[in-house]
Amino acid sequence: MFSKILIANRGEIACRVIKTAKRMGVKTVAVYSDADADSPHVFEADEAIHIGPPAAAESYLVAEKIIQAAKDTGSEAIHPGFGFLSENANFARAVANAGLVFIGPPPEAIDAMGDKIESKRLAKEAGVSTVPGSADAISDPEEAVKIANEIGYPVMLKASAGGGGKGMRIAFNDEETREGLVRAASEAKSSFGDDRVFVEKFVVEPRHIEIQVLADGHGNVVHLFERECSIQRRHQKVVEEAPSPFLDEATRTKMGAQAVSLAKAVGYQSAGTVEFIVGPNRDFYFLEMNTRLQVEHPVTEMITGLDLVEQMLRVAYGEKLAFGQEDLKINGWALECRLYAEDPSRNFAPSIGRLTRYRPPEEIGGVRVDTGVAEGGEVSMFYDPMLAKLVTHGTTRLEAIDRMGLALDRFEVRGIRHNLTFLAAVVDHERFRKGQISTAFIEEEFSEGFVETDLIPERMNILSAVAASRHAVESLRQGRKASENSFVVCIGNERQEVTVSLQADGATLDMGGRSILLQGSLDPAAAIFDGKFDDKRVAVQITHSNPGYRLIHGGSEARALVLARQTAELYNIMPEKKAPDTSNLLLSPMPGLLKTILVSEGDKVEPGQALAIVEAMKMENVLRAEKSATISRVMTEAGSSLAADETIMTFE
Repeated sequence: MFSKILIANRGEIACRVIKTAKRMGVKTVAVYSDADADSPHVFEADEAIHIGPPAAAESYLVAEKIIQAAKDTGSEAIHPGFGFLSENANFARAVANAGLVFIGPPPEAIDAMGDKIESKRLAKEAGVSTVPGSADAISDPEEAVKIANEIGYPVMLKASAGGGGKGMRIAFNDEETREGLVRAASEAKSSFGDDRVFVEKFVVEPRHIEIQVLADGHGNVVHLFERECSIQRRHQKVVEEAPSPFLDEATRTKMGAQAVSLAKAVGYQSAGTVEFIVGPNRDFYFLEMNTRLQVEHPVTEMITGLDLVEQMLRVAYGEKLAFGQEDLKINGWALECRLYAEDPSRNFAPSIGRLTRYRPPEEIGGVRVDTGVAEGGEVSMFYDPMLAKLVTHGTTRLEAIDRMGLALDRFEVRGIRHNLTFLAAVVDHERFRKGQISTAFIEEEFSEGFVETDLIPERMNILSAVAASRHAVESLRQGRKASENSFVVCIGNERQEVTVSLQADGATLDMGGRSILLQGSLDPAAAIFDGKFDDKRVAVQITHSNPGYRLIHGGSEARALVLARQTAELYNIMPEKKAPDTSNLLLSPMPGLLKTILVSEGDKVEPGQALAIVEAMKMENVLRAEKSATISRVMTEAGSSLAADETIMTFE
């Protein structure tokens, strides 16, 4: 086995590779930019090499710096992780030419599968089902419209070199096709240096299901079953699971056989993933092949017991697979949720800042956390916004889901906005729990955006019980009598009368004539109540909010005021502070780079018209007019850095 490897990546995936390498007795070298000098992967590796400024184009994407760092440290091989140079065939060749081993597939396989147009052709030749669409790249919007009309709407505009949701647009008519082609090409050019785009049929109510493959250099290829990746937002995966709740054994076998056939056809080695779009009748079509380790690989590891990073190292070292297809079995169910630095209340705009508190749940009882950040660390605008992957395993799907709900409630993140409550709302959704999902799930179920304060009655009761009980404990410590523990809990427009009788380990509560037993520590110093509500296991994050308490549970984040009855009566007649009128302003929804201004002062605009494009964390966001207006003043210029809520232009 290798004695030392260099990891050409950062964050969570770098930490993930380091973990396996340490277990195998392999020393590791980390690389880092100025922005990552204090990142966990730098300290977890045996050695660390500085490679340049924060911008990826000047650090993590500079192959020469990576290879030189490997040579200088005596590394024998380079693991690329995912993203950055992981699917760059020229990098793989350069590694080999430098006398080092690339821990991944041969460059010829990367070339073949990295080009979506070429990969589609090869898939057809290998007997893999493919989606109707253009055979070549399209640059003329009118040609794209013509093809779209031939194959029928809706269509997908997809960058040939794209990935991670970048360079992808869905179009339902001719105008959306024209604009989508331009935006997809621009986004792909910025992210991958390749603006080629092709058009293909978009399958209605599709599921995104992928097959994990593993191949060695001795002709052995196996598949490690499927992953369901249908819960997506802006074509980026949010929640993944293995196996799929939709596939039957016959479809699973067919998809696995086609994935293996494609891997053999391109001479594949290492871990890779063949992605399919699956229709309502379980008809499936080849989407693309990712010639790298996938972000969502942990769910496969949880149901198979295999360490995919270990397998990649062994294959790269020249070893044969120690198992065949007949040796592989599905064990239980696994879920993965991606924790992002983004604000769900602002249409998931990226969030940057310092992690003032970062406490993942304990990794016990089927819970796993893959992360690359730490408390006190800075989340910058230079890289992908993913902070961690939370993974749970259970003997059944519902058991894995229930464990995920508790684990999400136990995950403490402060200092930046994040999507923990949104993830909790998704996995607790009735459709998700029943497995009735598609790639349109988020768009359909959260069409008006995500509101964290939406509370179902039972959740309102849980939050009210915890807030009132915590308040009763604090009141007792302040010298108030137990007889005073009769409160009105105010959450939003809801009011709940609660009488609390404290006990040694929890409290008995009277809530509107219903007797409730709350079991667990009510220590005011604890940031989480972790116990039982009427015999149901719950975790509620609770902190002071001045006034009142901030509560997080089950996809809801709310502020609770715990008031005496007389105070509550007065509170009901207090006037509400009106929010400032921003209807005549175009505000940046996120921190980022103002890439383009599409209008000028004095221009008249109509609803839906594109006004500006803001780029943040590698994604382009088109800002549009919400009403008819005239541009009175443009407050900044293209190329400027924007803060969240910074005014871009004003209207009259």
